[in-house]
Amino acid sequence: MLFNKDRWFTALILIFAALLSGCSSAGQGSGAAGAVESYLQALASRDLNQMVGMACAEWEPQARVEYDSFAAVKLELKDVSCQETGQAQPYTLVSCSGTIIANYGAEDLQIDVADQTFQVIQEGGEWRVCGYHNTK
Repeated sequence: MLFNKDRWFTALILIFAALLSGCSSAGQGSGAAGAVESYLQALASRDLNQMVGMACAEWEPQARVEYDSFAAVKLELKDVSCQETGQAQPYTLVSCSGTIIANYGAEDLQIDVADQTFQVIQEGGEWRVCGYHNTK
């Protein structure tokens, strides 16, 4: 017998795990736009480690400041979608649509994510958010 039950079961588990990880990666989006969406989702989910992990080394301290600035509020992303919109060497520029809803108890503040253009760079083989593009 080529496969005993234990080996067959182990092979099925490994295949299933690979399929699940592939599905979750595809859902995150890809490229520079996907990195910004993941960064914003990490902010809304209050996941500091993921947020900092989505930031370039130069932007990590500012990512922590952004995270801390929303410490007292509940955040929700609504209809956020991002796309690459150009280049400003060495950065890829990403613009988004949608809102971040910050709930301060009895009050909601809607922050339009279209107000910022994100700078994204490849660092260590990964797309990472590296600040905001100043158009002035």
